[in-house]
Amino acid sequence: MRARLSPTPAISMEFKLRDYSPADFETLYAIDQACYPRGIAYSRRMLRWYLSQPGAQCLVAESMGPAGPTLAGFLIGESHRSVGYIVTIDVLEPHRRAGVGSALLAEIERRLGNAGVRRVELQTATNNEAGVAFWQRHGYRSAGVTRGYYLGRIDAYEMFKELDQRGRPATA
Repeated sequence: MRARLSPTPAISMEFKLRDYSPADFETLYAIDQACYPRGIAYSRRMLRWYLSQPGAQCLVAESMGPAGPTLAGFLIGESHRSVGYIVTIDVLEPHRRAGVGSALLAEIERRLGNAGVRRVELQTATNNEAGVAFWQRHGYRSAGVTRGYYLGRIDAYEMFKELDQRGRPATA
């Protein structure tokens, strides 16, 4: 089934989270292409590779609109023992600032915490003000900057968050 990406704002902001299904692949690819510029968005090959990695988890957010459910966004995370990693979080423009990204993140953190992950890491472009603010709002802190991480010219913050066994922020 071909992905349909509507340029109009979502009428309903209701959504539910579910696990990725291989039938979602083309829609996830289309969402990633819509969310990131060329060269930063994943190729089909790389997206498939991330989805197939041991410890990878992908959650999708389905928007409940008048035409039925459509995918509003997704998150790919992975875990290796006590360290988790956010590969990507993609939310289509009409669904941003409606809690979709926050819900995806909270659920993956809960799952990673239940799997024994105590630290979640990610990179985000230093020039992505909305992205940096999103991660900071959710308790992520910068551990440094990697020069030229994106396309060899855009710097990235190395960010992390400590979790407890329930996937909640660890208390100091």
